[in-house]
Amino acid sequence: MWQNHSKIKVVMMFHFLIPLLTGCWDSKEIEQRANVLAIGVDIASKEERKKEDEISHLGEKFPIPDEEMIKVTAQIAVPGRIPLGPQQPGGSVKPVLVVEVVGHTFQDTMLSLQQEVADELFLGHLRIIVLSEEIARTGTNRFNDFLRRNPEIRRTASLVVSKESASKYMKITPELERIPSLYLADMVDNLSAMGKFPPSFIGLFWTLNSSKGQDPYLPYLELKGKSAIQLNGLAYFHGDKMVGKTNPLEIGVFMSIRGIGRGGYGAFAEVPGKDESVLVRTVSRNTRTKVSIKNGKPHVSIKIQYESEIDEKESATIELSDSATLKKIEKETSKDAKKAIEKLIAKTQKTKSDIFGFGEHFRAKLPRYWNKNVKTKDKWDEIYQNLTFDVKVDTHIHRVGMKSK
Repeated sequence: MWQNHSKIKVVMMFHFLIPLLTGCWDSKEIEQRANVLAIGVDIASKEERKKEDEISHLGEKFPIPDEEMIKVTAQIAVPGRIPLGPQQPGGSVKPVLVVEVVGHTFQDTMLSLQQEVADELFLGHLRIIVLSEEIARTGTNRFNDFLRRNPEIRRTASLVVSKESASKYMKITPELERIPSLYLADMVDNLSAMGKFPPSFIGLFWTLNSSKGQDPYLPYLELKGKSAIQLNGLAYFHGDKMVGKTNPLEIGVFMSIRGIGRGGYGAFAEVPGKDESVLVRTVSRNTRTKVSIKNGKPHVSIKIQYESEIDEKESATIELSDSATLKKIEKETSKDAKKAIEKLIAKTQKTKSDIFGFGEHFRAKLPRYWNKNVKTKDKWDEIYQNLTFDVKVDTHIHRVGMKSK
């Protein structure tokens, strides 16, 4: 009897273990995949359009989409050349392959790209997608279908807008990193960590694009020289189309309105009574946004408190140890910040781009008003253009440095 039970246990054990032995039946070695690390998307020129191959369609028998043809530049990892540590002497061989293809849609270009690469394309390691400003202004929805359907695309991949052709970013050779795509992606991630830009990734962009009360935004990059890249502003959208950009300092203004606590930007403030300035840097912020119906119209009240430091003074004659002088600097800084906030909100109102999410505040806090008077994204766009608001700013300077004279 005991032996029968033992045999049954052994048979059941093998029954459950056999499926586990087949867990890697369809596995593929990483060297057998063409790992795409970065992608740049541009409008194809007339000369580039002539290079289109009949891979996904046959000549004029294909119903041509209304959108212009695109050029996709892919950065593909070369097996065995990706460095795992410090650069070794004589390491002049490029670790990535850059390939350019043209097509009518994103998937069309991917099919063309596969024709030029021996191994199967794999997008699971895609770190960043660069859209040229020209592409961003025509709209991103034409790419979203492919990117959202593909299970290999990570929602944490970075998405940015470039002033120049996106293909240039695939060919740069940064001095601080041997792999350009990793340098680009790490740059975007580190900007958020340092308080230079709010969290930004492709999944968040899709979420904001689907929102009824908020529009998306992306980092706006510009090349400086042959290998340096600068965060040159914030690209703001109306729906899926880019409609404008801020200057770099206005990124900090945007983060203040949005209530992103960590600071990272400094600005010069004039010392009242003197023709001199000091550099006041924001360390942290505390923002409170209140929505209401004022005189029958939606109204937003914004109150921001800055915790700041003085990093530099223009002249040794400025006495930072004097509390009265500090109070004047705080008041001047608050006045400048208030003007900058009002200016940025007014600028986005002209393009119907509610990147601050005021509409979401009304949806959450005044649902009856929203359901009765707004309901749709198009209606909120009209309301946002005439939205009234008031701004109050308080600045507190806690540190002036070890030397004040």
